[in-house]
Parts: sequence; C-alpha cells; structure tokens
Amino acid sequence: MSSLSARAAGSPSVLQHALFRPLAALALLLVIDILAIPGFLQLSLKDGHLYGSIVDILNRAAPLMLAALGMTLVIATRGIDISVGAVVALSGSVAAVLVGGGPEAQTPLLWAMAAAMGVALLCGLWNGMLVAALGLQPIVATLILMVAGRGLAQLLTDGQIITVYHTPYFFLGGGHFLGLPFSLTVVALVFAAIAFMMRKTALGLFIQAVGINPVAARLAGLRTATLIVFVYVFCAACAGLAGMMVSSNIKSADANNAGLLLELDAILAVTLGGTSLAGGKFSLVGSVIGALIIQTLTFTIYSLGVPPEVNMVVKAVVVFLVCLSQSAQFKQLFSRRSA
Repeated sequence: MSSLSARAAGSPSVLQHALFRPLAALALLLVIDILAIPGFLQLSLKDGHLYGSIVDILNRAAPLMLAALGMTLVIATRGIDISVGAVVALSGSVAAVLVGGGPEAQTPLLWAMAAAMGVALLCGLWNGMLVAALGLQPIVATLILMVAGRGLAQLLTDGQIITVYHTPYFFLGGGHFLGLPFSLTVVALVFAAIAFMMRKTALGLFIQAVGINPVAARLAGLRTATLIVFVYVFCAACAGLAGMMVSSNIKSADANNAGLLLELDAILAVTLGGTSLAGGKFSLVGSVIGALIIQTLTFTIYSLGVPPEVNMVVKAVVVFLVCLSQSAQFKQLFSRRSA
C-alpha cells in the first residue's frame, strides 16, 4: 500500500498537466454544443468532401491557429505583436491586387502569393529590428505597424473591397485535400515544421532562455537579437499566410475588416493554451487548442442565437480569468485562503 502511495505521489497528476485545463474547456464547449445544437456531430460526404459543424469550426479556426502559432514564439521571448491583424489585411490585399479582378490572373498566382509573403516578412523584420536593435517596447514597436499596416492596405485597395475571380486562388482557403479543408493541411504543415525546429534543434531551448532571462542568455553567448528578430519574422509570416487564406476564403480583400482584432484572439488563444505571458514557458499544442476554444465559443454563441455583442463580453471575462490564473500574487492569496 505504501509503495502504491509513493508511486502515486511521485508521478505527475493528470489534473496538473499543462494541457488539462484547455482540453477540459474545449470538451465542455463541445458537450454544450452536442446537447444544445441538433445535428452538431452530423457529418456528410459530398463530392468526396466532408461537411459538418465540426469541419466548419476547424476550417474557420485555421487562420487563428496560424496567428496563434506565430504569436506563441513572440510571447515566449517576453514580447507581444499587436500588428498581426494589419499584416493579415496587408498580405491579403497585396495578393488580391496582384491577382486582379478577372478570371485570368494579372500576375502569375505563385508570384502574387510570393509577393504577399514577402511583404509580410518585411513587416516582421521591421518589428523585430525595432524591438531588438532599437530597444523599443514590443507593444509600442508593433503598434506602429498595427496602424500603418492597415493604412497601407487601404491605400493599396483605395479603401474598396477587391473582389477576386481567379478560381485557383480559392483553393488555399476554400479547397479540399483528402476530404478535409486544405487550410487544415496548411496549418498542419506549419505546425509540424515549427514543432520539429523547437524539439529537434536547439532553437526551442534558445527561445526559452531568452524568455526566462534575456540578459543571462546574451552573456551566455546566445544571439538574443537574432532570435528576437526571427520570432517576429515568423509571426508575420504566419499572419501573411493567414491573410491570404482569409482573402481566398471570402474571394476578396477587405482592408478595413480583414484580420480586425485577430491579434487579440491570437494572444488569448496562446494564453489559454498555457503559454506564460512572462516568457520562457510556451506550448504550440496548447495554442492550437486555445484557437479551437475561441472558434468553438464563437460558433456556440452564434448557433444558440445569442447576440454577437455577448461574444466580446465573454472573451473579456476569459482574458480576466487567464490573467488571474497567471498572477503569482493571486495564487498566493488563493492558497492562503484555501489553507
């Protein structure tokens, strides 16, 4: 009996696992949907493609999952990027303008997409240089691009919605691969690539070191400035890909509304997944789960006929609870009261 107790005490509890809370929250939302929304689990096969509420949630969560993956590495280095939504609007606008409004692309599709990604990478490089080279606070540095990026997108489109009719462009956000939306394949490839880099190379350890103590990491010989620039460039690349995905899905580029407040959803998804806002500790899987929680919550609110304004209130309450859960003072106060 004593050996069993010792073994149980030595092994980590499932309840203490970092992914337990986000998975429990997602499971709770799914249970509510199953009980309250008729046919929520129903799937149909049409022309070899799967359709249903769950598939729709996954498809609509794909841009947010990309943005959350990029934001995860930024937050892991004690940074923040509030220009994600502007980069989404800018990259989508660049791709739509280059492809053009006719059935035939004005610019070859691959070149148009490469140009959109190039603009996104330049945005990330701009943010990274402001933070790493000039030493600006991340929220101030990215605030510049948050305003200027959407302004550039509006100038590029003359403040109009650019409609795209080039069918091959629609595949990125609306196509299917192996019966599932192609956007999920894109997310899976990006996740696999960055997860491989984080676990099979020293990059993940270096990012953690910068997030825990950037001064000590620099004194230890790490190129902290290069790492910081990298995470901002990667975050912008994810946002650029998400921007093309959004514009491809809606078959147009809306510089005014595309990616609006997406950066806040990405930050919320990252924190819901267990990544510490203080840096160092991060979870890519948790960020993906956090994005699914947000999209499932949005789907639930709309499906139950609740006014959309309630969605913002619920997100605000969730942000407040997440901040409390990461507050050391609150944890100490709660533990003392429990004792």
